[in-house]
Amino acid sequence: MKTALSSNPFMECALQAAQNTASSQDVPVGAIVVHQNKVIGTGWNRREAENRITAHAEMMALEEACRVQGTWKLNDCELYVTLEPCSMCASAILQARIRAVYFGAWDPKSGAAGSVFNLFREPWVNHHVTVYEGIMADHCQTLLSDFFRNLRRK
Repeated sequence: MKTALSSNPFMECALQAAQNTASSQDVPVGAIVVHQNKVIGTGWNRREAENRITAHAEMMALEEACRVQGTWKLNDCELYVTLEPCSMCASAILQARIRAVYFGAWDPKSGAAGSVFNLFREPWVNHHVTVYEGIMADHCQTLLSDFFRNLRRK
């Protein structure tokens, strides 16, 4: 695990993607896939909006990137996500052969990049991903905290 800078233009794009959940009851999580400094996939959490368990931000961004690239192999790509990936998303990231993951807020309940466990560091995994944690963590955490505070008020 590595900690990166506290400001990052790609994480800002992921935060903007998370804002797309405003009209739904979805937890505001955003993700982007970057290839050669160009965004090729954007996603945000749509589980509630689409009533699909796999509609996590990372999955949406990965699927779009695969369509754009014309392949499921995203070897030369990086993923930026506002919340630490869960085990489903971490598995998809490994399967897609993403080079690096940058995440903002930790997920102490289901994080699979170090909070609960670290799927990216399991010795039996055949692809290794470099993980950068805490990128714009305050912004990412505030977005989540505000969402849950407003949800409790309702």
